Amino acid sequence: QVQLQESGPGLVKPSQTLSLNCTVSGGSITTNHYYWSWIRQPPGKGLEWIGYIADSGSTWYNPSLKSRTSISRDTSKNQFTLQLSSVTPEDTAVYYCAIAGVSGSWGQGTQVTVSS
Repeated sequence: QVQLQESGPGLVKPSQTLSLNCTVSGGSITTNHYYWSWIRQPPGKGLEWIGYIADSGSTWYNPSLKSRTSISRDTSKNQFTLQLSSVTPEDTAVYYCAIAGVSGSWGQGTQVTVSS
């Protein structure tokens, strides 16, 4: 079974870039038809899809975040990475990585707080 694990700093200062890694085990990030995704949940709010990188390497970003978002991958490490620039306190959330549409693939989530 594929397992995903998020990692990265829990505290980021306003205007800086948030960077999170998702390490994949039990499967390859080049597996056909998988969309390796980032999702977040701000406190007291619902889930928000940030974007994904497909097995082909193509990407899609939520239009509301597109100008600040970059998702990349390192196939040698079987990891994919989220970068969100110019963060504000409104970017405080639990961040998850997951395979879109694959039940049980979500990582446990990592809390990121944006504060000076």
